[in-house]
Amino acid sequence: MTRRYRISHRTTYSYDDDVTDSLGIAYLVPRQLPWQQVLAHDLVLTPATPDRTDDLDYYGNTTTYFQVVEPHRVLDILATSEVEVTGEEHSEEALATPWELARPAARPDVGDAWRAQDLALASPLAEQTAEAHAYVAESLTPGRPVGEAVVEVMRRVHRDFRYDKTATTVTTTVPDIFAKRAGVCQDFAHLMLAGLRSHGLAARYVSGYLATTPPPGKERIVGADATHAWLAVWLPGDGWLAVDPTNDQLVNDRYVTVAWGRDYGDVPPVKGVIFTEAKTSTLRVEVDVAPVGDAG
Repeated sequence: MTRRYRISHRTTYSYDDDVTDSLGIAYLVPRQLPWQQVLAHDLVLTPATPDRTDDLDYYGNTTTYFQVVEPHRVLDILATSEVEVTGEEHSEEALATPWELARPAARPDVGDAWRAQDLALASPLAEQTAEAHAYVAESLTPGRPVGEAVVEVMRRVHRDFRYDKTATTVTTTVPDIFAKRAGVCQDFAHLMLAGLRSHGLAARYVSGYLATTPPPGKERIVGADATHAWLAVWLPGDGWLAVDPTNDQLVNDRYVTVAWGRDYGDVPPVKGVIFTEAKTSTLRVEVDVAPVGDAG
C-alpha cells in the first residue's frame, strides 16, 4: 500500500516591536527515501527575502538558511509538501540478530557500521545516564533478538511514562523525564535513545509527521495536527528499525519523515537569532496532514 499526503506546516512569530534582523535555520523539507517520495515542496517566507538557500547537513537532511533584514513584527514561514509513503520492511533474519551483534562497534564486517557508530554516542539531549542504562537493560537479556528487545523497550516506555504536554520543554533532560515519569514524543524518543546507546546500539532521532484519523462520525479539524518524533535503531545490513514509543507501534505508512539526527537539537523545525527591542513575542504553529487517497 502506498499512501499520499498533502502537508501544510505554518510557523508564525509575532513581536511587540520591530525585528530588524532575523537569521534562521529550518528543517521543513521531507526526505527523499526508498520508502518515501517527495512529489512537491514549497516554502514561503513573509516578509520575503532573497537571502535564502537550501543545503544538506551531515545526516543528509535538507536545511534551509535564511535572513530577513526588512523590519517586521510578524515572521510567517509556510512549508507545503506532497509526499507518497510506503511501509518500510525488514528481514526476519535482521530482526533476529542477537542485540549484542547489532552494535556497530562489534560489526566491522558491515559496510555502514562506521557511520552508524556516530549514533551510538551520547548527545546533549540524550545523556547516557545510569538510570537509562538500567531501564533498557531489563529488556536486553543475553542473546535476545534485537527487534524483539527494541519493541519491548518501546512498549515499556509507553506503559511507564505518561503523555503530558505541560510536563516538559524542548530542553528537558533524561533525568527530568525519569523524575516526572511524563513527557511528550521527543522526550520518549530521547529516553530510548539514551538507554539503547548506553548499551552500544546505534539509534537516531527522527522528526516528521503522523497522519491522524478523527474519531468515528467526526470530521478532520484542519490545522490541528502537530509535528511528531520517534526513533530508529540500526539493523546490521538491513537499514533502521523505526519505532514510536508515544503510540506504542512500529512506524508505518502513516508517518512522514522530515529529518533525523542525534536528538531534537539537531533537527528542530525552525531555530534562529533575532535582533529587536521587543519585550514580548508569541509563537503559533499550525500543522495539517491531509490524506490524498491511496496512491496504489
